[in-house]
Amino acid sequence: MHARPHHRLTTACAHLLGPSKNSTNLSTVPHSCTANPTEVPMFLCYIDETGNRDPRTEIPHKDGSVKPGDWLYALTALCIFEQRWHTLEKPINRHKLELIRQIGSRGGPVLTLADSEVKSNWLRQPKEIAKRPFLASLTPAERTGLAEVYYAQLEAARATIFSVLVDKRQLPPGTTQDHIHLRSWERLLELIEKFMRARHHKHQTIMINDDVSREMNLKLAMNHAQLLDEGTRKDLWLRHICEMPMFVRSELSVGVQLADLCGYNIYRAFKTADLTYPFFQRIAPAIWGPHDAVQHGRCFGGVWVLDGRESPLIPLVKQLENEQALAKWGQGLR
Repeated sequence: MHARPHHRLTTACAHLLGPSKNSTNLSTVPHSCTANPTEVPMFLCYIDETGNRDPRTEIPHKDGSVKPGDWLYALTALCIFEQRWHTLEKPINRHKLELIRQIGSRGGPVLTLADSEVKSNWLRQPKEIAKRPFLASLTPAERTGLAEVYYAQLEAARATIFSVLVDKRQLPPGTTQDHIHLRSWERLLELIEKFMRARHHKHQTIMINDDVSREMNLKLAMNHAQLLDEGTRKDLWLRHICEMPMFVRSELSVGVQLADLCGYNIYRAFKTADLTYPFFQRIAPAIWGPHDAVQHGRCFGGVWVLDGRESPLIPLVKQLENEQALAKWGQGLR
């Protein structure tokens, strides 16, 4: 990245990056997010990844055999207005507490909300269900109903979904795991910034990410700080994104859990080239599309394929956008 003539880091950035040669006290720099936070409406963007960051599409074994690698990676954001946090959180947690009460009344284990975390693969795979007392104590109908309670909050909280897809088959040699993740993060921030400019130009937004490990969190935060300071590779200033990402434990964050469910549905639909996948269709109305109305700037899509102009994912994105256009047109007729 090229140098910029001024800095937009908050105090937290200064702690992460250390002293700047161009600025002696970053904490005194005005920032639209921190200057008077009581007057700045906020958006919360929950981030989760699906697939792995390993860039290899073929993985050699010691016996000489080769195992196919996972060729798709997705980084997904679920964005809501701060005042709709209760709309998102409370119905899900109340439903979980009722399920926990019913489990106890049936003679099951004593559980708390921290035991009731939901992830897509945990709901889908019998082996994963068996490892988790909460899910294992539910009937199939109760697990399905729990997932539906999650999805119902997308509309209730007026959530907006963005996703960056990486087709590893299209990546140049030498691509690393860090490159996949950090470039995806950068592109996701660009989509969110464009969304904020288009519809909520007086608001700010903060990223909320699953707490993975101290090392990975610090690496991401350093990259995030640099993007806030210098802008992106596309010369886009992230004027509506502030502060460092918040790293939260997913056990008690239904926002991160719902981002996980949505991220897998996107991953599954594009990996199998099947946009009719029922759970993808369940979240599709919340995905930002190029036909959504904007107040500022140009229209744009909410699903982006990173560095993959020849990827077969591109036609699928176009198909999704056409279906979104038809859905908007149909709504206009009603």
